[in-house]
Amino acid sequence: MTSTPAPGRRSARERLLEAADRLFYNEGIHTVGIDRVLDEAGVAKGSLYYNFGGKDDLVRTYLQNRHAKWAARIDERIEAAGTPGEQVLAVFDALGELFTEPGFRGCAFINAGAEAPPGSAEDLAAKDFRTWLHGLFEALVSDAGYSNPGLISTQLVLLYDGSNIAAAMDGNQQAAQAARTAADMLLQAAPHS
Repeated sequence: MTSTPAPGRRSARERLLEAADRLFYNEGIHTVGIDRVLDEAGVAKGSLYYNFGGKDDLVRTYLQNRHAKWAARIDERIEAAGTPGEQVLAVFDALGELFTEPGFRGCAFINAGAEAPPGSAEDLAAKDFRTWLHGLFEALVSDAGYSNPGLISTQLVLLYDGSNIAAAMDGNQQAAQAARTAADMLLQAAPHS
């Protein structure tokens, strides 16, 4: 017989993910030991292995969840934008919202990648995110009809990254607006196909 949590009570999996998300994002994946996650989640070690198999799978799921939430947020902003050019700039609008949220501590993927050993769960998840990010900008730029979408998308990723770093390290909540303005200038100067 499968046990289900009582109404209003989150499952051990949900509590582990919630604790991991909070702790890994705020303090770093390698700084936070698995015992700390278990204590914060209020679950036994067996729950970790039953639900995730170990810390690597928990880290992978934490980052996959962050990626999915961010992609959904970006998709909402893109869908609400009017022209293809505005869709590109909508990514920076989403960043602007993110940077003003309480507890913002930078891009979870830049943070994870900075401490990731090659081939680790966080390294692979960060690379997946980066592939998605480059592909997102390249698709948006192509759909907008610009020539050389590879170069323009690389430039947009640099603006995206720079604004993330300025927001996190300098506490500059206006960094996304500055990056958006630079992106708009870049798009205005870029030739169309």
